[in-house]
Amino acid sequence: MREAFHSDLETIRGNLIEMCTQVETAVRDATTALLDGDLATAERVIAADVHLDELQVDIDEMAVDLLARQSPVATDLRVLVSALRMSSSLERAGDLAEHVALIVRRRHPDPVLPEADRADFERMGELTVAAIHDAAAVIAERDLELAAQVEKRDAEIDDLMQSVYGRLASQGESYSAAQITDLTLLGRFYERMGDHAVSLVRRVGFLVTGSTLDPRSVTTDVEVI
Repeated sequence: MREAFHSDLETIRGNLIEMCTQVETAVRDATTALLDGDLATAERVIAADVHLDELQVDIDEMAVDLLARQSPVATDLRVLVSALRMSSSLERAGDLAEHVALIVRRRHPDPVLPEADRADFERMGELTVAAIHDAAAVIAERDLELAAQVEKRDAEIDDLMQSVYGRLASQGESYSAAQITDLTLLGRFYERMGDHAVSLVRRVGFLVTGSTLDPRSVTTDVEVI
C-alpha cells in the first residue's frame, strides 16, 4: 500500500514537471510571437493552453483522491497540499502566456511592440523562461540554492517592467492609446509569470523546511493571483 502511495506521489511530481515544461514552451513561443508578430506561433500558444488545463485537472484529482484515501501526515501531507498550489500556479502562468499570444492575435498584422520597448520585453521573456525552467529543476531535485536564483530572476523582471512603465510615464505622448494599453498589460503579464515561478520554488522550500519561505532566498513578499 505504501509503495503504491509513493508511486502516486512520484506521478504527481512528474506531472508537475511536465506542466513546467509546457509552460516554459508557452512563454518562449508567446515571446517569439510578440517580438516577431508571428500569428501562427501565437495561435499555437492559444491552442496548447487546453493541455495545461487538463494536466492541472489530473494532478488535482489525484491529489484529492490521495488525501481522501490515505489521510497523509507530515511530509506526505505537505507534498499533496503543495501539489495543489503548484498546479494552480502553473495553470495561471500558462494562462498569462496565452494572454500575451492573444494580444499578438488582436493586433496582427500590426506589430505590438514599439522599437524602444523590444529589448526589455525580449529580456523579460528570457528571464521568465529561465525562471520556469529552473523551477522545474527545483521541483525535481528540491534544490533550494537554485530556488534563490529564481527569486533573483523575478526581481530583474520586476525592474524591467518598471523600466517600461517609466518610459510610458515620461514619454507617453509618443505612444498611441492602444500601445499604452498593450504595454501596460504585457508588463504585468510577465511580472506575474515571474511571481508564479517564485511561488513554485517557495512551495518546494515549504516541503523541505516546513516553512513557506526559503531563508536563503530574497524575502520580498510575493502576491500571486
